Amino acid sequence: MHSFARLRGLIPSTRTIAAISTRPIRLFPRPLPSSSSYPRRPFTSSPSIMAAITVHSTLKPGPPVPFVPKEEGAISWYACGPTVYDLSHLGHARNYVSTDIIRRILMHYFNYKVNFVMNYTDVDDKIIIKARRKRLLELEKEKPYTPEQIHNLIFKAFQAYTKSLPLLAPEDAAPLDEKNYQERKEAAYGVVLAGGPLVPETKPGDAEAKVKMHLNNMDAAAEALKNGSGLDAAEDVLLPYLDSIYKETIDTSDQTIFTDLTKTMEKAFADDMEALNVLPPDVITRVTEYVPQIVAFVEQIIQKGFAYEADGSVYFDIGAFEKAGNTYARLRPESKNDTALQEEGEGSLSTALGGKKRSGDFALWKKSKPGEPYWPSPWGAGRPGWHIECSVMASDKLGEQMDIHSGGIDLAFPHHDNELAQSEAYFHDCCKGEHTWVKYFLHMGHLSIAGSKMSKSLKNFQTIQDALASTYTARNMRIVFLLSRWNDGVEISPDMRKQADNWETTLDNFFTNIKARLSEVDASSGIKDLSLSEDAGAKGLLEDFEQAKKDLDAALRNSFDTPTAMQVLLKLVRNANIYMNSSNPNIQALESVARWVTKIVGVFGLDASAQPPYDGLGWSSATGSNKANVDPQTAVKPYAAVFHQVKQEVAALDLSGNESIKSLLEQQNPDSEFVELEKSGEKDAEKLALPFIRATSKLRDELRATISSGVALDPKVKQAILALSDRIRDYDLTDLGVQLDDRVDGPSLVKFVPAAKLIQAREEKAALLAEKARQKEEARKAKEKAEQEKWEKAKLPPQDMFKSDAKYTEFDADGLPTKLADGNDVPKAQVKKLKKEWEKQKKLHEEYLAKFGSA
Repeated sequence: MHSFARLRGLIPSTRTIAAISTRPIRLFPRPLPSSSSYPRRPFTSSPSIMAAITVHSTLKPGPPVPFVPKEEGAISWYACGPTVYDLSHLGHARNYVSTDIIRRILMHYFNYKVNFVMNYTDVDDKIIIKARRKRLLELEKEKPYTPEQIHNLIFKAFQAYTKSLPLLAPEDAAPLDEKNYQERKEAAYGVVLAGGPLVPETKPGDAEAKVKMHLNNMDAAAEALKNGSGLDAAEDVLLPYLDSIYKETIDTSDQTIFTDLTKTMEKAFADDMEALNVLPPDVITRVTEYVPQIVAFVEQIIQKGFAYEADGSVYFDIGAFEKAGNTYARLRPESKNDTALQEEGEGSLSTALGGKKRSGDFALWKKSKPGEPYWPSPWGAGRPGWHIECSVMASDKLGEQMDIHSGGIDLAFPHHDNELAQSEAYFHDCCKGEHTWVKYFLHMGHLSIAGSKMSKSLKNFQTIQDALASTYTARNMRIVFLLSRWNDGVEISPDMRKQADNWETTLDNFFTNIKARLSEVDASSGIKDLSLSEDAGAKGLLEDFEQAKKDLDAALRNSFDTPTAMQVLLKLVRNANIYMNSSNPNIQALESVARWVTKIVGVFGLDASAQPPYDGLGWSSATGSNKANVDPQTAVKPYAAVFHQVKQEVAALDLSGNESIKSLLEQQNPDSEFVELEKSGEKDAEKLALPFIRATSKLRDELRATISSGVALDPKVKQAILALSDRIRDYDLTDLGVQLDDRVDGPSLVKFVPAAKLIQAREEKAALLAEKARQKEEARKAKEKAEQEKWEKAKLPPQDMFKSDAKYTEFDADGLPTKLADGNDVPKAQVKKLKKEWEKQKKLHEEYLAKFGSA
């Protein structure tokens, strides 16, 4: 929170309100969220914007529908969490950050009490396969293999893997090996590798991405076979091969083989979400903690006639469900008979399970095979189906109906459709018609790369950890998602990244500049002396401000339309910047705008260091968000050190004849100002540091004024003043996160900017200057070399210039060739050309003689 301003919160002072509008201010009816204990204040709204919230629900395709929770002011929400078998990627970030944005808007803008439940899927085919294969590889590494045996093992795995790439090994071809692999790969999949489709005249997508993934795995294995680099290098082809041979030998009575993986990945996911400033769930559930409840849930579905047991597994009976008057596949009716999606939903380990009445019936309980985890049940040792977990956990925490269920759009069918069916079967009452388990289903759009969704299974992803360490900040990533509709697909492009960067930079500069202006006003007359009602020039900005509040509210009520909301903020900030640069802007009007913008970016989760009710100004610093732990003496120590060092150096310049500098050296006492701030209980690090920064800046301003005044100075003193002035700005204060903007008609403007950003800018500027100097030096050397070559050539008299050429044997008096080496006369056309060259050399030689004398 920036403490220089006097206005607090979103609501302007009474005089501000009077200047903005004479109409009454209405408040949104928003109860406190259950997950928060902070004090809340009402969020002001323009008078005409009390329309209902609407939301895009997959249950009702088409335009957004009115959002009416079961309980006024409260929302029950279940979100499908991750299957914790690998690190999370940007596709997960898209889902969970977008979900977080909507949750924050409902909590902190519309002030709903939100009970947010999320699960961790810690029992799943993918987890079983990943954990089991990891254990098998560890066991394989312990075997005393010779290099030849390792090569043979990898070669068998290499050939077995071609089942995933059938075009590599046609029936009539010689066996595939590392020697003919590259040629076969290009012949079979060259079109795909070049960006084309598998099927002509179609668009490349997930199938092509999967081919590329498999080819990358084969590339690594082929390389391992060539150079003998060992098992690790061929891991991706070796793991499925080992699993196919030894999977049934793994003892799964000790489930730590699986829980070691899931606990590690769960922590990694939670760390990623914290890094992305995603609010933690109010309630977390795990499948492994719900197995008895899942068994009981399945038993009741069987009792109601909507499921049947077959060979130790239990399947949902879609036919019986529909016959009872229920609707199956309400989210994606067009996918109801999609066999590929049905099989994907059942899991790769479940394809061999038999006994289904119909192919579309799905597993509620799976009979465990050797090498799989298991729990006791009335149907034998087994494990929960994928879909049943969410039905049981969500119903346990939220009851027979919830307001919102959410997840990625790829879960709509079959996962969410199956969830709905089995849950509505569980709560089915033949006397009441169809049961509504979920009121609103929210599906977040895909994040795509080159037309295919980002996916762990396709290995076409960048992990969240890698993204935050290299190409994104958490804020920048969230801005990218805010600039897109939450329910639309997103393909991140350079243009989108540039748009997000520009948006962030515009707000950065706005916050920095308004803080600097407020600090400047606070240091002179004080903002309390200003009045909006006395400033007619602020009227236009205040009208823009009121319109922005209306437009943003309308956007958020329209199914959380954040792209429009982001443009509303950007337009308002640009208008405020224009007004700020006008003559004598009203700082209080600008502060009102800045505080409202701060509130909204806080609501959107763009400031990880800020806390509700987001009543600060600008981005919060990490120290500013935890002021209780700020030690004033420690906070100001580096700023005080700079001031006292600068004061000492200015005194050493011996400018005693300069009364302004003499007065500053004698009268400025930032230490006493700091003591008063410390006594007042001030904890804001920036405000505590300001007395020392202002005192340093004033000394520097007077040094600059001394240079520009034209007063005669000793050249050494003048040079020392210029060097000290530059050092204060470019190093002393820059390294502390303070930027000084020099102004012709006034004192330098003090701005707080992250030190890393200022240092980076300084280094980039230095690199640019160094590059310009290098180019200038290279140009000088090139010019010098060309000049040397020119005069070296000019030394030669034109009469001698052709005589060393073996093509000619006879010459005239001027040295022009007349006979060729074969005895023939030089052709006339060639003579003409040679004459031109001779004339040019003659002129150049004459210049040489004129410049240097005799050759």
